[in-house]
Amino acid sequence: FREQDLLDAIQQGLAQDRSRRQSAAIEARLQRRHASLNQGEQQVMALVVSGLLNKQIAAQLNVSEITVKVRRGSVMRKMEADSLADLVKFAERLKELH
Repeated sequence: FREQDLLDAIQQGLAQDRSRRQSAAIEARLQRRHASLNQGEQQVMALVVSGLLNKQIAAQLNVSEITVKVRRGSVMRKMEADSLADLVKFAERLKELH
């Protein structure tokens, strides 16, 4: 082995480890945010990301549409989602982790 080959291999290993640690930290934060949701918020999140409208979610959960809107807002805030697309991505990532 050349000394440079060894140094390159070490650098590559360190970069892979750094990437893995960053990914694990992101996943842990995502799981903590999801765990902070109460049962009603988790139900609303699941139905929102499945594509249902607030009115449909309200009917399915037997709550008012206002309640769904409040819970949906809480979900967006607690999950730190800036858009519905973000929330869907987070839900998909959570599904992959389980």
